Amino acid sequence: MFKKLFAPANESSSANCALLVLRLWLGLTILLNHGWGKLSKFQSMSGSFADPLGIGHTASLSLAVFAEVVAALLLILGLFTRFGALVLSINMAVAFIKVHHLALKGDHSGELAFIYLAGFIAILLAGPGRFSLDSKLFAAKAAPAKSKPDRK
Repeated sequence: MFKKLFAPANESSSANCALLVLRLWLGLTILLNHGWGKLSKFQSMSGSFADPLGIGHTASLSLAVFAEVVAALLLILGLFTRFGALVLSINMAVAFIKVHHLALKGDHSGELAFIYLAGFIAILLAGPGRFSLDSKLFAAKAAPAKSKPDRK
């Protein structure tokens, strides 16, 4: 029992389930708690949204909405997952570095952006797992192994 509990989960069902849970947990949370509010209040927020890259308030809000709605949906579906995770990682890196000034505690803490960033980077590195649309659409079909002729 202990061996199974502590064994690495390389391509195992538990690793694939963990990636599914991580994708759904982070994707749904960022979509529902952050992206949906920005999308639904886009007009009223567009004039005063933070502009950390100096591209304008509306453009910055548009990029945040793209990340927190579109990329989050990609993550949830497991479709173009690494692209979605990359977009969300960049979004969270900008929030943590430029908006929260690397602060992990205090009044204007970026701790939440930092935690999201870690999760999105983990998905970016690990991929979507077997329980994803990416797996269904893009997995290479296993070709039968060719047997070598016996040499005598």
